[in-house]
Amino acid sequence: MNHRLNIAATDYLLTTTRAVRRRLDLERPVEREVIVECLGLAVQAPTASNRQMWRWLVVDDPDVRAGIADLYAQENVPRIERRRRRIEDPQTRRVFDSAMHLARVLERVPVLIVAWVDELPDGPGATPPAAFYGSIFPAIWSLQLALRSRALGSALTTPFGGSLEPRYRELLGLPDTGTPIALLPVAHTIGDDFRPARRPPVEEVTRWNRWTD
Repeated sequence: MNHRLNIAATDYLLTTTRAVRRRLDLERPVEREVIVECLGLAVQAPTASNRQMWRWLVVDDPDVRAGIADLYAQENVPRIERRRRRIEDPQTRRVFDSAMHLARVLERVPVLIVAWVDELPDGPGATPPAAFYGSIFPAIWSLQLALRSRALGSALTTPFGGSLEPRYRELLGLPDTGTPIALLPVAHTIGDDFRPARRPPVEEVTRWNRWTD
């Protein structure tokens, strides 16, 4: 059966799925059934050698969310402040402002999703880096698209890998045999008037057959 895709709707979804930070509805709960539905779509994403290494930890317990938010603020607020002072581009500065806002309200976001890989990146016989990370980020993006299609917002954050990772692991009970990759705050959005971001013309960043200046 030939199912013709709605190209206009697909393009709209792809161009308006933003990193939502300021417009997360902090008061409205998110139903677990919707999260499970979106994760069911996310795991359709490809993985290296069909290993299916993605794993998901969904956090909706207020106490656990508060613990995550505390660790997140400890590491990210100083870093955001340092980097923001050097930013001159107005659009980029707004991104850093919204990142600071997220750090301050993270505890109140209804759902936090930890995406992790059931493997270590540097163990014996480890998957090469491109395939290792390429096995989780397509699923994360699919999750964000699925959330967006259901009027939910998300933002990809990467708080793991630093000095506080052991404390995240302890708080969340993550096994030592896996690798946490990303944290996604998830909530209903306030309004739905998202627009495509400003990007350079694709002709400026594309070459054919060989790279030439």
